[in-house]
Amino acid sequence: MLDEAYEAELILYRFNRLMRELLNGTMKRNTFQPWEIELLLDIEACKLKGPARWQILRQYQRAVQRDMEDGAARPMKLSEYLSRRRRKRPRTAVEA
Repeated sequence: MLDEAYEAELILYRFNRLMRELLNGTMKRNTFQPWEIELLLDIEACKLKGPARWQILRQYQRAVQRDMEDGAARPMKLSEYLSRRRRKRPRTAVEA
């Protein structure tokens, strides 16, 4: 149990570091864990554009932090976060 908690803490630390580097636009390393590469590829595939990109990435980071604090073993992908966000958003009369 203690090893799992330590592993989750380490993953969250690495995730936050990865997000900080992405948001600052400065990747200072060339070695990544396989799950970090998956996240980077997923983020690239989501094709976020413009100023909203940074806001969405910050919201995504906070959502992953909450999930990990609630016991998730790995960070969700950005595409999963965006899908959840679309499902939670109420439909307006124009969309119906």
